[in-house]
Amino acid sequence: MILSVQHVSKVYSLGEEEVRALDDVSLEIKKSEFVSIVGPSGSGKSTLMHIIGLLDSPTSGRVVLEDRDVTTLSEQKLARLRNEYIGFVFQQFNLLSKTSAIENVELPMIYGGVSTNEREKRAVEMLELVGLGERLQSHPNQLSGGQQQRVAIARALVMNPAIVLADEPTGNLDSKTGEDIMALFHKLNDSGHTIILVTHNHAVAAQAHRQIHIQDGKVVH
Repeated sequence: MILSVQHVSKVYSLGEEEVRALDDVSLEIKKSEFVSIVGPSGSGKSTLMHIIGLLDSPTSGRVVLEDRDVTTLSEQKLARLRNEYIGFVFQQFNLLSKTSAIENVELPMIYGGVSTNEREKRAVEMLELVGLGERLQSHPNQLSGGQQQRVAIARALVMNPAIVLADEPTGNLDSKTGEDIMALFHKLNDSGHTIILVTHNHAVAAQAHRQIHIQDGKVVH
């Protein structure tokens, strides 16, 4: 088991009112699975993604990553674990606009203390893996949306994370480019990567090997 969420709830206080974004959610994800978390806007899937990605902590319950309870770790330790264990892919790509593709991919390794020569070597390898070996020095404004997302995927992979966590990765792409990106995720999963894809799009979610449906803060299917 690579990830276990055990009886997790998340409650936000809005003045005198409490909003329960997650309500006693439990799920398990095995190594090398391709799982989608699907639900409509307001279902709690984004809150769950933030907790799985160690970007937020639950109000109650436990999160276990590779047999380690990470629920009460300090922010500094969580940041280190995020960089080592989780590769993020976002709908908005989140690339630095004044930085080349290879420099964008190198960023997690800078935080991880990887040497300059090793950073360049691994960044080139990842960009070649996603089909951008000839665009190493291109800036985001010189790349199409699909190419920018490929750079983001290369960046997510460069620390060899245990989990690739993708939030609406095809949301800003046309249907053909979205299909290409999903094909890349399947290729990565076939090579052993654990993929967790968060989406409201049922057609995209259906391409995963297993779907977890969230509604009103609960796992319903």
